[in-house]
Amino acid sequence: MNPLPDIHAVEIAAARIAPWIRRTEILRSASLDALTGCSLVFKCENFQRVGAFKFRGACNAVFSLDDAQAARGIVTQSSGNHGAAVARAAQLRGVPAYVVVPNDIAATKREAAVRYGAHVIDCEPTMAARSAGMAATLAQTGAAPVHPFDDARVIAGQGTATLELFEQTSGALDIVMAPVSGGGLLSGTAIATYGRDRRVAVWGAEPAAAADAQASLAQGRRITDWPSATICDGLRATLGEIPFDILSRHCAGIATATEDQIIAAMRLMFERLKIVVEPSAAVTLAVILAHPELFEGKRIGVIVSGGNLDLDRLPWQ
Repeated sequence: MNPLPDIHAVEIAAARIAPWIRRTEILRSASLDALTGCSLVFKCENFQRVGAFKFRGACNAVFSLDDAQAARGIVTQSSGNHGAAVARAAQLRGVPAYVVVPNDIAATKREAAVRYGAHVIDCEPTMAARSAGMAATLAQTGAAPVHPFDDARVIAGQGTATLELFEQTSGALDIVMAPVSGGGLLSGTAIATYGRDRRVAVWGAEPAAAADAQASLAQGRRITDWPSATICDGLRATLGEIPFDILSRHCAGIATATEDQIIAAMRLMFERLKIVVEPSAAVTLAVILAHPELFEGKRIGVIVSGGNLDLDRLPWQ
């Protein structure tokens, strides 16, 4: 296992991926500030290449490989956004990508991986099946593995969004919040935040229907058998080993929201921010609204994780 990434690793990642990524915008909304009682700054990774923050970590991992490693191709497993991100990064580097996906993946996310040239391999919709499929593909191809969250290179890449957020806000934040699933984004966020200003707290947002990360930190051990029946298809993985180690040190807490609260927050983001977000990206606002006692009066940087969803199946239709 790679050593835990630190702020230096995040800074190196930022320099490495600078030619390829977009420096995403921040948005504010006076009406959402009034509704939440907070000062919110939304870091819009739904505007990132492939429509999600995942491109940062995938790009860092793929471009950190030497030429001989990269030439054999890249293998990953994904519920959607990471697979598309690895496929696009591999395409930019001119090497093959093999992506193992659950057979219930959103059609738009499958199509994105295919569009970027990936060889897509189906599996059953469980983490065990995804991991087994990735292992089998690695054995068949000899390609280099890029895990969606249990990979120090991926975590460092995800942390670059927070570096940008600090630059764009001049560090005037009390809290940085991100969704948590496998924990790559939240642990990268924690490393970057801790490295920039230890006074700023890092909070995770998680669906109550998939709250393994909250339970894992509360119990001091990874909970890997939590059933995940959430609309947030990008938040159904269980917390990884490396993220668990990082978040055990640098996360102030993880709070949850119900499915109805997540859908309501998603609609609010469409209406007030005028942007397309997927349910996984709305869980942060849902948590802020659901727990005013934790967040009221705070200046909060919110990582908007992605905007890939099937527009023919919006949850309020």
